[in-house]
Amino acid sequence: MYRTKPYLGFSVFAWLWAIMLVAAPLLYIVVISFLVRNNYGGIDWTFSLESYHKIFDPEYGRTILASLNRSIGLAALTTFACIIVGFPLALYLVFVAGKWRNALFFLLIIPFWTNFLIRTYAWMVLLSDNGWINHVLEAVGFGSQPLHWLFTSKAVFIGMFYNYLPYMAMSLYVSVEKLDVKLLEAAADLGAGKLKRFFKITLPLCLPGLAAGSLMVFIPALGEFVIPDILGGGTNLFIGNLLSQQFLTVRNWPLGSAISVVLIFLIGLCLVIFERINRGGDDGEFFV
Repeated sequence: MYRTKPYLGFSVFAWLWAIMLVAAPLLYIVVISFLVRNNYGGIDWTFSLESYHKIFDPEYGRTILASLNRSIGLAALTTFACIIVGFPLALYLVFVAGKWRNALFFLLIIPFWTNFLIRTYAWMVLLSDNGWINHVLEAVGFGSQPLHWLFTSKAVFIGMFYNYLPYMAMSLYVSVEKLDVKLLEAAADLGAGKLKRFFKITLPLCLPGLAAGSLMVFIPALGEFVIPDILGGGTNLFIGNLLSQQFLTVRNWPLGSAISVVLIFLIGLCLVIFERINRGGDDGEFFV
């Protein structure tokens, strides 16, 4: 029997692409983190651990830790909200939407046709004191300008939830679509209710999609700086804003690179732990 061999050219191209656009920039950041900032905001190519010493300095370390905790909390809350809304949305598209499934799925992905900044600035208009949301609430009897959410943590959360929900919904949609309906029908015939079928069949079989969607939301949300800067007005310092300040405002690239390296290490550690737990759960053992 004739078997087609994989075309090695595509593999080589993929490796070159990964090296140039992933490995090389990361290596550049690591190298810069061991250098020092000169008096003009540039880089002095002298080896130094000054940036890492400053990160672990108690006074500056408290600022980094506070912004990191704030970012982790917001990213976790955004991920949880996307799961709560994304799961029912995926179930509706697969089992209820029927002939409208493709049209509704199209509406789910259509925000990606608009620039990320435009979508974020649109929420700035909606959430302002004279925005549409306040006008609607005023029209239905909630008083004059009942909401003052712009430049608050609530506005940041809304912007994060809106921008990252499609990632979670699409990931869950793929998992739900692959469900074997016969399993659900058999469970229903045996007397299992809707909640029991969900927690015993649907949720366990959709865990890979749930895990993938959670990573797709949590990791970029952890380093997000555009949404907190636009909708939050810089009132709360997140780790992404701290990094952008070091690179764009203070122009201390070595310190910003060192913070980035530590953040990448923490994210990588979380991914390794998640992979071990996921693999251990499949084998029935954890961390063996």
